[in-house]
Amino acid sequence: MKTKISLLISLLCLAILLPSMAQEKEIPMLDNPMSVQYLKKNLRKSQPRLVLNSTIEKQLKQKIKSDPVVKNMYAAVKLNAEKAAEKPLLERKLEGRRLLGVSREMLWRMNSLGMVYRMGKDPKVLDRINDEVIAVCNFSDWNPSHYLDVAEMSMAVAFALDWTAGKLPKSTIEMAKTALIEKGILPSWPASGKNPGWAYGHNNWNQVCNGGMIAAAIAIAEKDPELAAKTIHRSLDGIPSALSQYSPDGVYPEGSTYWSYGTSFSVVTAAMCESAFGTDFGHFEYPAYKEGAMYRALMNTPSGMYYNFADCGDRRRENGDIVLAWFGTKTGNKTFFEKDRFLQPAEEMGTLSRLAGASLVWLSQYEEKGEEKMPTSWKGDGSNPIVVFKGEENDSHNYYFGGKGGRATTSHGNMDAGSFIFELNGVRWVIDPGNQGYHNLEKTGFDLWGSCQDCERWTLLTKNNYGHSTITVNKELFINNATATLVNFKGGDNPEATFDLAPLYGENIKSAKRKFLKDGPLSVVIEDQIEISEKTELITWQMMTTADVKLVEGGAILIQDGKTLKLENLSHSELDISVVSLYPAPLELDRQIVGLKRLEIRIPAWTMEGGKTKIKVRLSGE
Repeated sequence: MKTKISLLISLLCLAILLPSMAQEKEIPMLDNPMSVQYLKKNLRKSQPRLVLNSTIEKQLKQKIKSDPVVKNMYAAVKLNAEKAAEKPLLERKLEGRRLLGVSREMLWRMNSLGMVYRMGKDPKVLDRINDEVIAVCNFSDWNPSHYLDVAEMSMAVAFALDWTAGKLPKSTIEMAKTALIEKGILPSWPASGKNPGWAYGHNNWNQVCNGGMIAAAIAIAEKDPELAAKTIHRSLDGIPSALSQYSPDGVYPEGSTYWSYGTSFSVVTAAMCESAFGTDFGHFEYPAYKEGAMYRALMNTPSGMYYNFADCGDRRRENGDIVLAWFGTKTGNKTFFEKDRFLQPAEEMGTLSRLAGASLVWLSQYEEKGEEKMPTSWKGDGSNPIVVFKGEENDSHNYYFGGKGGRATTSHGNMDAGSFIFELNGVRWVIDPGNQGYHNLEKTGFDLWGSCQDCERWTLLTKNNYGHSTITVNKELFINNATATLVNFKGGDNPEATFDLAPLYGENIKSAKRKFLKDGPLSVVIEDQIEISEKTELITWQMMTTADVKLVEGGAILIQDGKTLKLENLSHSELDISVVSLYPAPLELDRQIVGLKRLEIRIPAWTMEGGKTKIKVRLSGE
């Protein structure tokens, strides 16, 4: 009898495990032949070999002379190197729990100084690199409690060693390799034998930390080939957990600025592997990864801002996008290579990306092979699905609409499912409140990163549904781990998309579907089909704006920058629109956005005949 019970338990356990095992197997893996034998046989013996190698370097030097983009960007890198050389050496000073600012500064310095040294071999630049490396290698540690700090510092020191190619003093080289092992790689192999969470995580930490460890491992490969090989093997094994998040259409769930962060380290990792081993192990061809370039391009709105859902920054810089340019080089697609931005005066570019030195390599490799036009309607499915409607090429009204579903517990996610932004005539009429600085919140003891239903994160207007243009039921928060899915999308001249929002509300509602429709070149319709439950008390339609608002019969007129937008309440014209001022914001810790207000249409459940209602609002410009 005991044998039968044991067998039954085993079968039940197997039944539970098999689906998860099958799901893991569904994630495509990178090529991963890494072993000590493979490392010794295939790793390029000569330096440089991180992003650069002798063949690449020769081509780069030629392009600096002949190619206007590369020449101009190198001039900007040189200006950055000059600024770096004037700064005090770095000290181990934490900001809150992070050393990340120091690590990033070091990576910026080594990228600019290192590239300038490679191109000119100036001994003064070499001396400065030496001083920088000694300074950070003398730190007590690189703050392993927040491993992004270790990863970026490791990559910085690895670049310094590699790009100086044995010309640093032997004592510095030995010191740096020892630091890369003891302060960089070994803390990623805890005594428990367990892998750190980031090694197989699903967000930007995976991409940054694994990229830093690969750089460090290549730099110390001759000193400790066993450690190097097993570290690179783990990273190549773990990276697909992050790359799979781009599926199926290229959307980066954490938003556009985190796309830049995570993808920049994936890009530089691929470039390092290509230069050092002659292969990127399948990075570029990973399913949906290359589609991320179109996603990124579509997040740039006509106003110069981002579609800033999740914890995303508001506005892009004027500089060319070096990460997008990597995809331009790989595809030859002119759309991804922002030539005009790369050609702005070098002295006006200011502080460049901390990977700008490395980016000169793929900028020098770009060959235009055509242009993929930006779609006027686009959908990106996945854990944080979005849709974008745009005007035609050279649209004089600069039409842009972005809407989304998703769930709040996505990495860097907010309770913003069902929300949207809308731009017309150069004005962002409907806004997302965006992100706010982490340190200023954390230093008060605020729990920013907990994502449970009652966690503090959801008290902030930038994080909860009260600060987004969506539907709120019974004045309650969304269910934190519920997902709003994209259930329908149609392109064409009048694109439309429908999201199922019902899971966000639990028992408070029976069904809720939100449809976005571009019904003309200057307008968008938001239509909500609602079926209430016994627990439904109040439906609140809400829209966030910084425009001035003039209430009129049947809707409102929004006024901003001398332009107007009409809001028509097509379904409930008998109900007044309420204007709730959110400046100053409700909490002292909230982001303060000048002129912020929430427009509301409040529909009590008892007014809905047959327990159903349709809310239809149209926004239109001139």
